[in-house]
Amino acid sequence: MKKLLFAFTAMVLSTGIFAQAKADDIAKIKMETIDLGKIPQGIPAVSTFIVTNIGKTDLIIESANPTCGCTVGDYTKSPIKPGQTGTITATFNAAAVGPIDKHMNVKFAGADDTKSIGFKGEVLTTEDYAKLKGEKVPSTSVAAKTNVPAPLKVNAPSTKKSKKVKPVKAATVAS
Repeated sequence: MKKLLFAFTAMVLSTGIFAQAKADDIAKIKMETIDLGKIPQGIPAVSTFIVTNIGKTDLIIESANPTCGCTVGDYTKSPIKPGQTGTITATFNAAAVGPIDKHMNVKFAGADDTKSIGFKGEVLTTEDYAKLKGEKVPSTSVAAKTNVPAPLKVNAPSTKKSKKVKPVKAATVAS
């Protein structure tokens, strides 16, 4: 009976010693879901998630895997010191028109669970997006098609106000 009690006690103690932390105990993600709003079709959108190490040891992001092939994930590869921050980025290709709700599974070293982060929004055709923004619908000429636009970057909301640019009137030159 003593051997059985000793074995049971050893098992309980070893389970407590080898228990891993939860992701929420070692890392804090500023915004777990980013709203992209309405974005134009064909222009990749980049969402940046800020990760803060709230643990007592270095934080290592082991993986940040998207749940679909339309998104590419990247993350800070070096250890994040306690109190410091790193990033996880999700680049969405915006190829298909319609509502989006995409997720990434993030695994931290030392945590026994994964964290789900994501972004949502709606992809509009180029024409519908231009109408929404009150802009002239872009040309569909060969020259316009060869210009590859820069990815649309979306971070946590900013409190800075953007300056409005006044339109320039076209001038004609008499010959």
